[in-house]
Amino acid sequence: MSMPLFSRIVAAVNGSEASILAAKYAIVLAKTCGCALSAVYVVDTATIEQLKQSNILIEEECQEYTRNLEENGDNHLSFVEELAGVKGVKIDREMRHGEVYTQILAVADQKNADLIILGGWEKDRPPKDVVSHSCREIMANAKCSVLLAKEPDIDKIYDSM
Repeated sequence: MSMPLFSRIVAAVNGSEASILAAKYAIVLAKTCGCALSAVYVVDTATIEQLKQSNILIEEECQEYTRNLEENGDNHLSFVEELAGVKGVKIDREMRHGEVYTQILAVADQKNADLIILGGWEKDRPPKDVVSHSCREIMANAKCSVLLAKEPDIDKIYDSM
């Protein structure tokens, strides 16, 4: 009897077009392989704290910004949950606070994930962008496989299943 390559997938969601396409990729893979799927959104409180320490934001602005990110995260996770539900895939959704890559890695460890799926880099992002940095850190430090989803036809594949 052979073991499947994947049984638990974690998809990182940040609301970008690339992360939504990656979530669709994760949904297709979870349905095709019968995997458990978790979607994770991280409120980047680490960067917010850095902005506060640098006197770029004051405490009230930090709180408001955090609330806005939480609301956005809830909306993005709800959208991904809806996408999964349409395809009959159950999804665990989780919102975390902290440094993006450490939280994604922590969820993957806690869920005993076999695979982390990330959205492909968007060409117009500078190399020192927080998202790019987080992707590099996840790829370098994950204990499981990491897939950078860049399938150009994922919408067609998702729609056809």
